[in-house]
Amino acid sequence: MEIFVAKSSGFCFGVKRAINIATDCAEHSCGGIYTLGPIIHNPQVVKRLEQSHVYEKSDVEDIESGTVIIRSHGVRLDEYERAKQKGLDVVDATCPFVKKAQEIVSLLSDEGYVVVVAGEKDHPEVKGLVSYGASGIRVADSPEAISDMPRCKKIGVVAQTTLPLEKFEDIVSACLAKTAELKVYNTICNATSVRQKESAELSRKADCMIVVGGRNSANTRRLAEICRQIQPKTHHIEVADEFNAGWLDGAETVGITSGASTPDWVIEAVVERIRSVVAAEKKLQI
Repeated sequence: MEIFVAKSSGFCFGVKRAINIATDCAEHSCGGIYTLGPIIHNPQVVKRLEQSHVYEKSDVEDIESGTVIIRSHGVRLDEYERAKQKGLDVVDATCPFVKKAQEIVSLLSDEGYVVVVAGEKDHPEVKGLVSYGASGIRVADSPEAISDMPRCKKIGVVAQTTLPLEKFEDIVSACLAKTAELKVYNTICNATSVRQKESAELSRKADCMIVVGGRNSANTRRLAEICRQIQPKTHHIEVADEFNAGWLDGAETVGITSGASTPDWVIEAVVERIRSVVAAEKKLQI
């Protein structure tokens, strides 16, 4: 059995940066330390941070004092301002690529563009992006989402940083039919595109694909979708204990990829789990 692990697996730059910031706060900050929402979309990492006394809170109003860490996805502008107004020590761990997208939304609104955010309306990053612009911002996860949008003098488009490029291109094309002036900012993180491309390539040569990452992680779910379109025997798991030995029936190669918020130690545990299954099967055959 050959096991292939995608080169881009593990934390992306923004996630690694956020975890380092949280760890540093745990070591040096006084008083309570909280993240506004899960710092990244990985339950195992969030649980580990709790062991270092960094706790998740869903609302600023639930934090009376201490340090509040802005998660890697960013937060709504009003949440950020409320944290400041309460006198909390605000530490911003927003991914720089998300931060840039927030600035672009604000700029486009100031310049009079009707802003379209290409992404999932319920994703925390997108909710944050929308809050940085004027009223009337549209969120589109497909071209159909703006089918009822009236023609505008000028439209500006930005993307959720983890959106597949193909989906972004489709939404941009739909926007082009709605205006005479279109300004497009490709705010998709390059690491996301690379990870999706590598995962697709791995799916073409693997008899079974394992996608590792939190079920609340949008970019992990997208990887699973991409892999499944190529290799139907694709399975999304969070931890090694969820791996089913039966998935390897008839397989000679297995591919492993992961979402941007999946730590190396979780991926390594999955690899070891597969190796132990293969070893056990060989013993039975002797």
